Amino acid sequence: MADTRKTTRTTKALKPPRANGAQRALMLKALADPRRFELLQQIASNGCPLGCAQALAALPISAATLSHHIKELETAGLIDVRREGKFAYLSLRPGVLASLAAGLAALEPARAPGR
Repeated sequence: MADTRKTTRTTKALKPPRANGAQRALMLKALADPRRFELLQQIASNGCPLGCAQALAALPISAATLSHHIKELETAGLIDVRREGKFAYLSLRPGVLASLAAGLAALEPARAPGR
């Protein structure tokens, strides 16, 4: 039975994310903070899960502030946090930024031919 649950979690993680308007607004609010955006860039540029110690070394903020920003990004659905004992590893949620970008692109009015 434990194997079934593990498979279900993996399958859920592979589904493309769908964000409604409220979820998109939460994501944009989280990204509006320069430090959170910088943290997201650090996670993205790392290429693999980023350890919190690495994130703390890369950003000029306190551990408490880092923890706050991680919670905001996780709550917004932008990152996943994997905990192993006292360590935490941060990774981007697959497809979330593409979904957000597609939602924003859909707001762009279509241009009429010849304009």
